[in-house]
Amino acid sequence: MPESALEIDALTSPDTFVAGVPYELFARLRRDAPVALTRSPEGQTFWSVTRYEDVMSASRDPKTFSSNPQPSAENPVLINMDPPGHTRYRQLVSSGFSPRTVAAMEPGIRRRASVLIERALDREDVDFVTDVAARLPLEVICDLMGIPAADHDLVLSWSNRLVASDDPEYQVISENRESAQADAFSYFVALANDRRQQPKDDLVTTLVEAEIDGGRLSELELALFCILLLIGGNETTRNTLSHSILLLVEHPDARLQLSREPGLWPAAVEEMLRHSSALMQFTRRATKETEIAGQRIAAGDLLALWYCSANRDEQAYDTPDRFDVGRTAPKPAVTFGGGGPHICLGASLARLEIRLLLEELLSRAGDIVLRSPPVRLRSNFINGVKHLPLRMAR
Repeated sequence: MPESALEIDALTSPDTFVAGVPYELFARLRRDAPVALTRSPEGQTFWSVTRYEDVMSASRDPKTFSSNPQPSAENPVLINMDPPGHTRYRQLVSSGFSPRTVAAMEPGIRRRASVLIERALDREDVDFVTDVAARLPLEVICDLMGIPAADHDLVLSWSNRLVASDDPEYQVISENRESAQADAFSYFVALANDRRQQPKDDLVTTLVEAEIDGGRLSELELALFCILLLIGGNETTRNTLSHSILLLVEHPDARLQLSREPGLWPAAVEEMLRHSSALMQFTRRATKETEIAGQRIAAGDLLALWYCSANRDEQAYDTPDRFDVGRTAPKPAVTFGGGGPHICLGASLARLEIRLLLEELLSRAGDIVLRSPPVRLRSNFINGVKHLPLRMAR
C-alpha cells in the first residue's frame, strides 16, 4: 500500500509535481488502491482514479460522470458542459479542426516551424520553451482566431497566468488569475465587436455569427469560448513539444531511429503524447451512485481522472515507463481526454504541429545538448516545462 494517506493527499499539492510526476506513487495506487480517497488541505475530498480502463470508461460515460462540478448551476465553459449542450457548442467551431482543414494547414505550419528553428539555430543557445515550443502553437491558434501578431505576446501571458497561477514565476509577473481573466475577457469582447462590424474568415467571426437554439452567444459565452480556444490550442502542444525534445536529447538512439525511419513519425508522436502527458488530470462528478474497480462512489462525489497514470498503466502498455518511438499497436493515449464527448477538439492539429516542428528540428540540427536542467511548472494539472535551456548546432 502507499506509505500513508498523507502520501495520497499530496497529489492535491502543486509542490508534489515540481520535481516531476510521481510515477512510482501512481504505480502503487494502480496496484493497491486504483480508486483512492484523496483529501485537500481545505478539506475537499475526491477519488483519485489511476487505471487506464477506469479512466477511459469514466471519460466515455458523461451521464454517470458529469463534467459540471456544480450540478445546481449551468456552466458556460465548454469543458464543464455535458451533452447535448456540449455537443451543440462544440459543433460551432468543429469544422475549423476537421481532418481536411488541418491537413490543408500543413504547408503553412511547416513554414512557421522552419522559421522558428532557423532563428534558434542562429542563436545556438536557446530556451526551447520560450523561443520555440511556445511560439508555434500560439501563432497557429492566434491565426485561426484572427488575433493580430502584435497581440501574440499579450495573449500568451494570459494563457500562462490562467493555467499556471500556482507557479511563483507567473504570480510574480502578474497581478493574479482574476486580473488575467478580466483582461482576456475584455479583449475578446472587443474583438468580437470588431468582427460584428468587419467579419473575417476566422473562428471569432464564426462564434459571433453562430446561433444556439435560435439565439446568439452572449458576451460571457463568447469570451469564455475564445479563452478556452486560446488555452486549449496552446498549452498541451507547447508542453508536449518541450517534453518531446527533452526525450530525444535523453534518447539519442530514438533520434537516430527517426532519422533513418521517417515513417515512424506518427507512432513516435503518439508515444510522446503517452509518455509525457501534458494534461495530468481532469475532474468529473458522479451523477448517481456507482462503482469503479469495486469502490462505491456516491452521487455527487468528485473524481480526478489521472491521465498521467493511465498512460503508464502496466495493464495497458508493455514496459510503460520506457520511451519507444517504434511502439506498435498501442492503446490510444488518454492525453487528449480519453475519448467520449470531451476528446480534445484540436487533437489532430496538435499532432500535426508536434510532428512538423520536430521533423524540421531534427533535419537541421546536428547536435542538441542540455545547457542546464529543465525548470518545471508548479502545477498538479499541467505537466509543464517553463524553461528548457539547449545548445543547438547545425
